[in-house]
Amino acid sequence: MNWKKILYILLVVVVAGGSALTGAVAGGIAVYQAVGSKQSANPIQSILPASNTSTNPNETLVMNSTDVETAVTQSVQKVGPAVVTIVGTIPGQMTFFGQTGDATVSGSGVFISDEGYILTNNHVVEGTKEVYIVLSDGTEEKAAIVGTDMYSDLAVLKTDAQAPAVATLGNSDLLNPGESVIAIGSPLGNFKNTVTVGVVSATGRSIDTGSGYQIEDLIQTDAAINHGNSGGPLMNLAGEVIGINTLVVRNTNSGDVAEGLGFAVPVNTARAVAEQIIQKGYFSRPFMGIRFQQVTPNIAAAYNLPVQWGVYVTEVSQGSPASTAGLQQGDIIFKIGDMTLDETHSYINTLFTFKPGDEVKLGVMRDGKQVDLTITLGESSHN
Repeated sequence: MNWKKILYILLVVVVAGGSALTGAVAGGIAVYQAVGSKQSANPIQSILPASNTSTNPNETLVMNSTDVETAVTQSVQKVGPAVVTIVGTIPGQMTFFGQTGDATVSGSGVFISDEGYILTNNHVVEGTKEVYIVLSDGTEEKAAIVGTDMYSDLAVLKTDAQAPAVATLGNSDLLNPGESVIAIGSPLGNFKNTVTVGVVSATGRSIDTGSGYQIEDLIQTDAAINHGNSGGPLMNLAGEVIGINTLVVRNTNSGDVAEGLGFAVPVNTARAVAEQIIQKGYFSRPFMGIRFQQVTPNIAAAYNLPVQWGVYVTEVSQGSPASTAGLQQGDIIFKIGDMTLDETHSYINTLFTFKPGDEVKLGVMRDGKQVDLTITLGESSHN
């Protein structure tokens, strides 16, 4: 079994952010490589500050100084003022014993525009009724959620306060294993602008979320990441943001404790998602218009289904692309385009390799027989 498979089968993922303060509730986890090869075919004109570093993926970052400690210090001085602590309030819930009090959650974020836009994780602000930020000098300012994307676990906030500094977004395609990186954030919600240093352990990592899709194309690092670091920047030694810290693995199913397994969303993914959210208020994704139940070998065996992997259609929304294409309740989708769904190719991940408006062929099992349908994917502005 290879390392990629071991990660998403064995590891128990612990979200790095949503650090609980008094009575806090940690945020959920949902990460996905937001920009596949087809979606990136029509890139939005860049509206965020970018590095002058060459974007040729065959090149590597060359430092002018060989003094790593000096480079780390200079990078932190450059980006540190752009890092913020994010504090959100989640409304209380009605329980059998009565109404619970509001809960407070926290995470990190980074200014990506001098217009007050801040990049963070979706799970840091998910479910909050109000959000404020704490600047590096301790000043508290109100912030509003511009938009979120659950599948990339990214969110954009906006504040009317003046940004003390704006981080430069680098090019995550240039990263190589062994390259030094720096994480800045607010672990446990209290220790703001904590700096940790490590290396890029690997790129292109994938982990199964247990929610019907895989986390893909993550940067793995051994730079210490803890609860409250979520949404903070992962930087190279040139002081460029090359990732958004997102999660950390703590334990395996066997009970073994893992150390140094932190993960970040690549900045190239984060930039594309943030630009759409800033321009449109949401990140556009394709959709069919169905409700479904996952089909796995265990479910297939229990219900004597004709395929081992896929999704069982439990509901087709009226007037949706699925309805127009002829999908019916009880159908099992086992193939999208040329991709047969399996353990490593989920319905959601495979669907997201296409873009709204694409005409896609579907392989469907209906009453034990294969039916081939063609669907024109719609556009969803929701998570």
